[in-house]
Formats: sequence, structure tokens, C-alpha cells
Amino acid sequence: MTEHQASEIGPCPKVGVVNDKVSDPQQPGPWLARAKINLYLHVTDRRADGYHCLDSLVVFADIGDTVMVEENDALTLDIVGPFANELQADESNLVWQAATALAKTAGRGAQISAPRPPWARITLHKSLPIAAGIGGGSADAAATLLALRSLWDISIDDEALAALAAPLGADVPLCLTTAPSMITGIGHDVTKAAPLPPFAILLANPMQPLSTAAVFQKLAMPVPNRQSWRDEPMQQDDFFQTLSGFRNDLEAPARALCPVLDDVLAAIGKLPHCRLARMSGSGATCFGLFDDLGDAEAAAALLLGQRANWWVRACSIGGTL
Repeated sequence: MTEHQASEIGPCPKVGVVNDKVSDPQQPGPWLARAKINLYLHVTDRRADGYHCLDSLVVFADIGDTVMVEENDALTLDIVGPFANELQADESNLVWQAATALAKTAGRGAQISAPRPPWARITLHKSLPIAAGIGGGSADAAATLLALRSLWDISIDDEALAALAAPLGADVPLCLTTAPSMITGIGHDVTKAAPLPPFAILLANPMQPLSTAAVFQKLAMPVPNRQSWRDEPMQQDDFFQTLSGFRNDLEAPARALCPVLDDVLAAIGKLPHCRLARMSGSGATCFGLFDDLGDAEAAAALLLGQRANWWVRACSIGGTL
């Protein structure tokens, strides 16, 4: 079932940005806003201003929302897809905020209500659950920036685009790159991760949104010290074994707020060939790691047979070795 919403207004870390078009980069087509997965997430400190310091290894899946842009005489946003009715197509949406920020930077008028055509019609196809711990809103904003930079042929380099993205949210500059990354500090310190092997992931969400702020508020500090990630190339078996020694520190408070996560993690962990079951981000999406996409797809079919009301997807993580 597809829902639709629309809105219209009148006529920074240093990163390397990748082209994430779904179709031919030389032709109009959708831009993929990839799901972001925290393979582990340690909370290392809480600052006096209330922000938490993190240590996390992040990868991006080959599934996500999509963003389509085309020339238009006004700036408009349409939201379609299975989760469209859970979002507002207005100034509160990160896609809208990204578009207006880039428009102003590109000199399209300090008053966004006084357009200088061509503007753009933006269509967001919302395929990922909302408030799910997989970076959907941030990825949507990042894809919008990339798509509009291309459509409007704006001369803004990757570093400047990342600086523009930073005020939209800590994850937005990261989502411009879609490269495996190490995250430290309050989320703004991003470095490229050492080469990773290819593997597959099963994502499962019980269709219960979780507030990131509520999960952090529930977190008991201080969190015990964790070991540091071996930021060096690893083959698949070594990678899975090393990752099993890490954890997501937000998992315990998330499970307290959303008890069904106990069932989600247990169900994933019992699937054939699952190497590791864990929660991503602040939840409620959980994941299982598999050697290859075939195993993950078979597990997804089995899990959907058991939990038909959950959102379940199998996807690949391209290796960088």
C-alpha cells in the first residue's frame, strides 16, 4: 500500500563523497539513500553539555530509500512509499531542509519564497522504517544534497558539501560517503575504516519506533570500558570473530524501552548460518550477519514466515579488501 504526501513553496568532517545513483549517472534517475548499520556502538563518555561520545564501526547496505529530482518552477517535496504516511512533507523534513540549505548556498535567493527557476520537484520513496536506528532521515538528506548538486550543476566540492550537511545532523556528512567508517567523538569525527571483507546482513524491525533521545536518557553511565577496534584488514572469519567481542551499548536501554527486542534478537540468533545478532544504532532495527546473500535471503524468508508483521530485508555489504 502506497501513501503519498506533498508540499510546495512558492515560485564538518572531511569526507570523500561517492556517486550513489541507482541508474546511469549520465541519465535522470533515483539516488539511493542507503541504510546505515552500526556493526558495534560503544558509548565512551558523556560530556558536560549532555552529548555522548561514541566509538562505532558503520557500514552501508545496498538497500534504502530513493530520492528522485527533476527541474520544476518551484521547490516541491512529494513523499511516497510504504512509510510515507509517517513523515511530513514540510520544513520539518530533513530532505526539505537539505534542499533549502543547498539552494541558498547556490545563490538562489536569500528568500526561498522568491525562486529563480529552475527549481526542483523532489520525490522521496520511503522504503525504510521511521525511527529505526538505520539512518533513514540522514541518508535521505545526503542523497538529496547529491542529487540537487548534480541537477543544478553546482560547483561545490565534497568537503564544502559535507560542511553544509553537518548542521542537518551528525550522520548526514557520513551518509554522503556510504563508505565503511569509524565514528568517534559526538559523531562528527569520521575516518575511513580499514578494508572489510564482503558479507551479508539480515535487517529486522518489529515495527515499533524508538526515540534516540529516550534511549540515551535510559543509558546508565558510566559504561564499562571497551576494547579498541583492530583497524586493519581482516578476512571474513577473523572479522566476524573480532566483531563478536564488541557490542552496542544502547542495546540494554533500548530493550528496556521496547521489550519485543528480546524476541527480535533471539529469533535472528536462531536462524541458520547466522554468525552474529545485534541491534543497530538506537534501534529498533536489529541485524544478523551472514557469509553471503544466499544465506541471508533464506534466513529472511524463514523469519518472515515466523513473524509476518515484522519488516525484514536481506542485503549485501560490498567488501573493500
